[in-house]
Amino acid sequence: MTRAPFAADPACSRGREFSEDRGGVRGPRSEFQRDRDRIIHSIAFRRLRSKTQVFIAPDGDHYRTRLTHSLEVAQIGRVIARALGLDEDLTEALCLAHDIGHPPFGHAGEDALQQATADVGGFDHNAQGLRVLMRLESPYCDHPGLNLTWELLEGLAKHNGPIAAPGWALAELDAQFPLALGDHSSLEAQVAAVADDIAYDNHDIDDGLRAGFLSLDDLLTLDFVADQWREVENRFPNAPRERQLRELVRVQIGLMVNDVIAQTQNATAGIASGDEVRRAGRALATFSPEMAARERQLKRFMYDRLYYHREQLATAERARDVVARLYEAYAGDDALLPPGWRDTLPGEEPGRARHILDFIAGMTDRFAIDQYARIHGTRPEGLSNV
Repeated sequence: MTRAPFAADPACSRGREFSEDRGGVRGPRSEFQRDRDRIIHSIAFRRLRSKTQVFIAPDGDHYRTRLTHSLEVAQIGRVIARALGLDEDLTEALCLAHDIGHPPFGHAGEDALQQATADVGGFDHNAQGLRVLMRLESPYCDHPGLNLTWELLEGLAKHNGPIAAPGWALAELDAQFPLALGDHSSLEAQVAAVADDIAYDNHDIDDGLRAGFLSLDDLLTLDFVADQWREVENRFPNAPRERQLRELVRVQIGLMVNDVIAQTQNATAGIASGDEVRRAGRALATFSPEMAARERQLKRFMYDRLYYHREQLATAERARDVVARLYEAYAGDDALLPPGWRDTLPGEEPGRARHILDFIAGMTDRFAIDQYARIHGTRPEGLSNV
């Protein structure tokens, strides 16, 4: 595939926060390939395998976690990037890292941390992801963080578009390594964002059906889903229902991917550089208006039938209580922290509270449950509804 004129070029990267001199590059890799590899080898990335995607602490092995979701986003992102002539490695790295700042128990854990730390600036999982990659995950001897490229970091920072008023975590990092927060991001970052939507819109259907929270009859109330289901039944009339349902999910993903590619090709006609992408004043990698309307309808359906299902809400409330009580315990008695975290605990606020926040945000679901049991003498009940 010919490289598009607006694709990010690893040979022309704006560089890394800290200079590196380690006697040569380890292997024949571009700067963005090195970013991807550093993310994959990080502890924070490995922890995603035990962090909630939709279902909290599921008993089944087949439900998605933050790790499997991130891998699926990366696969979709690479397909779109390849078709558009973008840098696949930067796109993949952005996809793999986009959820790395999520705390245990997903959005329930985030809500608890936001409430607990509201008086010291609060918590945002996207900014926390940058904080993890730039400061907390530090395997190197000569600098903090993973020291990723500017292009990777700015793409993660502006995951949902330009940022006019960054919170404390992102503001601190931007002051030390400016990321042009007021501009739009690269097309690779925009592709990673839409690939995230495509992945969870459709894979959450798969998990919802598996768990019994969704039914086929529910899905067929959406006209565009019903159209694809009739096509699947016509093509594979004798296939088992489970295989037909998985084919439906694949068809939906394919339709969305092809729509994004066609829409983005039209939107980038005449764009001659990555700087023009950033100055366009709008996202260029998007769904068509028709598909965007369908996607919004699907999201509303998923919130009504799955994310806000009464059992999901009850489980989320119990998860919020676990995280809130963990924060309260550590804040009240720093002896409960592991030695490495206790020894580096700042003595003054807001540093002290934010240090405890960093510790809890890095926990997996399982580790949070174990720590709760260690502190309170009993394991929390009702944290898994599948």
